[in-house]
Amino acid sequence: MPRGRRTPRTVRRPVADVLSQGELAVHGRIPGSSNVTLLVTARLGEEEVAAVYKPTRGERPLWDFPTGLHQREVAAYRLSEELGWGIVPETVSRVDGPYGAGSVQRLVPDESGDHYFTLRDEPSWRPQLVAIAAFDVVANNADRKSGHVLLADGRLWAIDHGLCFHAEPKLRTVIWDFAGESLPASLRDDLRRLAAGGVPEAIAELLDPAEQRALLRRARALADEGRLPLPPSGGRWPPVPWPLV
Repeated sequence: MPRGRRTPRTVRRPVADVLSQGELAVHGRIPGSSNVTLLVTARLGEEEVAAVYKPTRGERPLWDFPTGLHQREVAAYRLSEELGWGIVPETVSRVDGPYGAGSVQRLVPDESGDHYFTLRDEPSWRPQLVAIAAFDVVANNADRKSGHVLLADGRLWAIDHGLCFHAEPKLRTVIWDFAGESLPASLRDDLRRLAAGGVPEAIAELLDPAEQRALLRRARALADEGRLPLPPSGGRWPPVPWPLV
């Protein structure tokens, strides 16, 4: 939060309700993002939630991803919830934002300054990092930087999922330290459940049919293999994003 701003009061309503129904007040742009990313407060009655608003009109055009990256942000949250992994902060879609349609995600305060590269060698974070790595495989995350893994509230969160869910292989991540290692049985069971049940409507409405089919293939393949993949070699693009942090 900017200096001088009071901390939002404890939320009693579900955070997603405040984000989706509350009035959005824009406080300014968050620096360092390639697309327009705005710090906002969502206010519903007496309750407030600090959040990040990414309007579609602020997206930089990409040759391999269509406009509407905010829908992929929302799909990532819904996938995280469907799997039961709780990796992605509450994220909703708003058509009535101050600058038009976009995603609104609960702000995870980056108070510790930690990120993946400072957290990976701590054994206590290993299970959560493995889950994030598996999530990125299934979501086909093309942009997992170290700074997209945050420590807050005694746990890890993963943010910035606009470049996910492409139908073609696009995995680019800094989290290759666990490559080739076995997945816990609980994660494999969650992936099998997703693959068997099909793409939930809440996710399907945000992806095209080819992306939906690819999502299920990735979930099924990772569950069957039971191991995190090795970084590909000899491809057109390096398997890590840039910048790394």
